[in-house]
Amino acid sequence: MAALLEVSGLNAYYGKSHILQGVDFHVDEGEIVSLLGRNGVGRSTTIKAIMGDVPPVGSIKFKGREIAGLKPHQIARLGLGYVPENRDIFPSLTVRQNLLFGQKSARQTGRWAMSDMFAIFPRLEERADTPAGVLSGGEQQMLTMCRTLMGDPDLVMIDEPTEGLAPMMVELVGKMLGEIAERGISILLVEQKLTIALKISRRLYVMGHGHIVFEGTPTEFAANTRVREEWLEV
Repeated sequence: MAALLEVSGLNAYYGKSHILQGVDFHVDEGEIVSLLGRNGVGRSTTIKAIMGDVPPVGSIKFKGREIAGLKPHQIARLGLGYVPENRDIFPSLTVRQNLLFGQKSARQTGRWAMSDMFAIFPRLEERADTPAGVLSGGEQQMLTMCRTLMGDPDLVMIDEPTEGLAPMMVELVGKMLGEIAERGISILLVEQKLTIALKISRRLYVMGHGHIVFEGTPTEFAANTRVREEWLEV
């Protein structure tokens, strides 16, 4: 299977702090891959570097094309979606307007339409003409994911989608991830909840101190007590 996203020798810095120290991994077409690790090890920075929000040093290939050094909007237009952890909505615009902003063009016809978003999350349809700023945290998370999908990405990177959500919302987000996967869209997931990552991922990477310390299937991860104890358990 062809690698859709291939990251090699990725380094990134915040000032003089060397955050990413030679990160290597890949995501294949139609594959769900989770990036696990404790807070502060560089998982979110990895996604930001891929998206161009943090200057990357190294190679980042998407669909065989080198994208390191491109601007975020250029990368998005190539088919790489990004759902940030901070639920970056437009608070004064309605839910419907936020979703329309996700489209690459008004004439776009892709795998997702607004009706799909409303079918998966009926609550968004109920609040379609409500300013996004008054939505609950869970509803804003749903909106952010749906807005990204409206751009019809081939791979979507999602940073901590269940952080701070009530159990019912966590379940809805899990359902959404499954729906994305069923449509053949690749996912790179940064997630603290192992249950979700283990349930939906084909492969897992564990990150520690700015580099990858484990790669394997959920079964291999479950059997590797040392990795879990050293790099994940508090």
